[in-house]
Amino acid sequence: MATVDIRRNDTVKVIAGRDKGKEGRVLRVNPTAGKVLVEHVSIVKKNVRPNPQKQVKGGIAEQESPISISNVLLVCGTCGPVRLRHEQRGEKKVRVCAKCGNTLDKDK
Repeated sequence: MATVDIRRNDTVKVIAGRDKGKEGRVLRVNPTAGKVLVEHVSIVKKNVRPNPQKQVKGGIAEQESPISISNVLLVCGTCGPVRLRHEQRGEKKVRVCAKCGNTLDKDK
């Protein structure tokens, strides 16, 4: 298992596959499988059975499908899609844009 530089709620751009060029927010990251779930990207149709207990109507629902981490790039606010660097800033190790040097981590 390799370390993953993409985190939940990051904005990413798809660089390969049928949804190439689309941007979206990361909903879920699965580092063991090397996949990410991106909002409004890689939409598939799924047959859903009705379940009255959960107020679910049956029919055909659309949902996101996981795509490979290697097919997405993190989006910097100023540069667009970029690669990452890691730097030590104070006591923290942060993700930094390789083009402009801006910090990509949101302060918590």
